[in-house]
Order: sequence, then C-alpha cells, then structure tokens
Amino acid sequence: MITRLARAVRTIPDFPDKGIQFKDITPILSDPILLRIAVNALTDPFRDSGITRVVGIEARGFILGAMIADELAAGFIPIRKAGKLPFRTLSETYDLEYGSDHIEIHEDAILPGERVLIHDDLIATGGTAAATARLVRRLGGKIAGFSFLIELDDLDGRSRLETDITIISVLHF
Repeated sequence: MITRLARAVRTIPDFPDKGIQFKDITPILSDPILLRIAVNALTDPFRDSGITRVVGIEARGFILGAMIADELAAGFIPIRKAGKLPFRTLSETYDLEYGSDHIEIHEDAILPGERVLIHDDLIATGGTAAATARLVRRLGGKIAGFSFLIELDDLDGRSRLETDITIISVLHF
C-alpha cells in the first residue's frame, strides 16, 4: 500500500523556484482509495494517544490534518502565515534558506494540557514544524507527536524536532 502511495506522488521540477523538486500529492488526494490509505497511515499510530487537537500547517497540512482530526475525534487548529487568521494571534518566526518567515495561531486555539498532534503534508528542513511546536507549547499544549505524509530525508528536518516525541513519516524521498 505504501508503495502505491509513493508511486502516486508526482515530482515537478523547478516548482515553485528553479532547483526545487516539488512533491505533488494531488494524485493521492484525488483517489479515494489512496486518500484513505494515507489518512489511515497517518492516524493509526496515534489512535490511542488521547489527542484532543490536531494542528495543521498551511496549506496542504489543512487537507489531511482535518481528516486526521475527524478520525481521532479531535478538534482541528490551522497554523497560518502572518496576517491570515481573523482573531488575536500568537506569532513565531522561523528561518528559511534565505531569510525568515512567520506563522500564527489563534491565542485561544489550545488549552493548557491539551494533547496535540502536529501535521503537515511534508517535512523538509523542519523549520515550520519546529516553529509550530513552539507555538503549541506557548499555549500550554503538550505535543503528542508529529505526522508527515512525506519526509525529504536528505534535508534532515527531523533533527530540528524533539527526539523524545513520536514522529511519523509515511513516505521517504
């Protein structure tokens, strides 16, 4: 099943910038069988973890993150780029290859002690996931794990995350 998922991912060269090999998951999203396989693979390791919130990172993390939250009977919380959320927010800065960026969360999105699963479709350098973890902690949430559909192993983003927390990556490229 995992092999079927991996074969469905399209690599788009030089998108959105020259030198980037973009991993396109829309063939998985458009196929109901592959979509169910992906959601189950991302959800199964956390079914008995007492997750109360799933945090999805903009934008593709929203798609599978909301489905994971539904499967876990948990709430879904979006992490967005600066200026995109309508209510009062907390912000976190993280480094990019050239410069930095900001992400935000509503200041009331997570209650102290809630168990949170952080999800994104892909982990590359790990900067966005690490910044998301900092936001969750600032709100008092306890990180129960990270889930990624794709991990780009050569970029070693996993090393920027806590080693004592469960990290699930379904596909490795």
